[in-house]
Amino acid sequence: MTLSTLRVAIVGAGPAGIYAGNLLAQAVKTLRSPRPTRRIASHCVEPRGRVAPAQGTDSIDAVEIDLFESLPAPYGLIRYGVAPDHPRIKGIVTSLHEMLDAPQPGSLGLPKDRRTIRFIGNVEVGRDIALDELRERYHGVILATGALRDAVLDIPGVDLPGSYGAADFVAWYDGHPDVPRTWPLDATSVAVIGNGNVALDVARVLAKHAVDLRTTEVPDNVLAGLESSAVTDVHVFGRRGPADIKFTPIELRELGEVRDVDIVLYDEDFDGVDPTTASNNQLKVMLRTLNSWRGQESTGASRRLHLHFWHAPIEITGDGRVEGIRFARTAPDAAGAPVPTGEVREYDVQAVYRAVGYFGTRVDGADFDERRGVVPNDEGRVLGQTGLYATGWIKRGPVGLIGHTKSDALETIGHLVADAQAGVLTAPSAPGFRSGSQGDVLDLLDERETAYTTWDGWQALDAHERALGENHEHVRERVKVVARDEQVEISRPGVLAR
Repeated sequence: MTLSTLRVAIVGAGPAGIYAGNLLAQAVKTLRSPRPTRRIASHCVEPRGRVAPAQGTDSIDAVEIDLFESLPAPYGLIRYGVAPDHPRIKGIVTSLHEMLDAPQPGSLGLPKDRRTIRFIGNVEVGRDIALDELRERYHGVILATGALRDAVLDIPGVDLPGSYGAADFVAWYDGHPDVPRTWPLDATSVAVIGNGNVALDVARVLAKHAVDLRTTEVPDNVLAGLESSAVTDVHVFGRRGPADIKFTPIELRELGEVRDVDIVLYDEDFDGVDPTTASNNQLKVMLRTLNSWRGQESTGASRRLHLHFWHAPIEITGDGRVEGIRFARTAPDAAGAPVPTGEVREYDVQAVYRAVGYFGTRVDGADFDERRGVVPNDEGRVLGQTGLYATGWIKRGPVGLIGHTKSDALETIGHLVADAQAGVLTAPSAPGFRSGSQGDVLDLLDERETAYTTWDGWQALDAHERALGENHEHVRERVKVVARDEQVEISRPGVLAR
């Protein structure tokens, strides 16, 4: 097969999409600089995270990667899905920034100033450009759109005012441009349903005093809302026991470091729980942390964060709005699964936050599994749609951490490269397409007057947000610009001058 330049579009500029682009660039670089390799798997993955050539090491000379994002800024859930008081996220952002800022090795007449991955923001596939139109312009398209919606909690009362999806609340406190600027925080007692890291993030932000978030990048409208919060008690409920928590040790530890907040646990939830018998070291550390909190006396803090286990939600109650929540008390069966004991407990709360998981969103033009919330695929190859691929949560569902996202992308890219070398992929066929042309898709977006943003535009927005932080009354690393039109206005001058 003769293929001088492989053109690939990636839809979604979160970690999954950026890792996929970076691994693809590395794979093609490896093909251009052959070295002895050893085939170890059918999907062409070598040790230490390299994609190995499947055959014919000189069949691909260069790669053009366009990264499409529906928001004006990159990074996806790293920017809009992680609590603002997580400083360790900065390291991940730095790594992603380096991947997007990497220059394209000059070859085959490609523009010298083109980066390895070209970021094209504020473009929604299905609205501004159809998936089929992308497929006409690229040899392959990778879907990395993630899972942005809340999973369904199917119990009576779930639609009462005062019942919220955790994903919406997280988007609000992270300054997502497409959610309302205000959030009702008039409840004194709040329930958070879930036993994962998102539940802990939500609970911690609700319990934390706004003054302790002033040095983070939380937007001003969010800070003002949290300053007016009436909350005194936050209750986190899990249907399983302490030995089945889905937290990570650092998330749990951060919970105990919140100022003027007492952690409250209940001895009845810990019957038979022995940290020394934990299935892994992480769980052992977390169980020891929980046990240390059990022995602490109340400090008289103004807020309390309660951790409840063996509680399965059965109904949200209230007349016209949330007034309480009802649970079935559970216990482990012979296999360790939680089953109802017959006991029902009710708690008076004025708000409920559902942190029971995320769910994928359909991409127009691609098949979608409505039950699992993913694009049907075989190790990243979308079923029945040659040249279409998936990676990240839209591929495997909303499970796993950053490390899983990397290995996931490695598998998908291995198959894409193998398909390109095998001659399976269809050459771009859009009218006016020119191999090596940078402006093809951008010309189409210009014709449609789509206000797309670029990497240079993001750097301008990034610098603007950092300047806002430096000059803020509460000095911080940055202050996020929330409004979409304002983000686009700051990001667009470089685009208009291209």
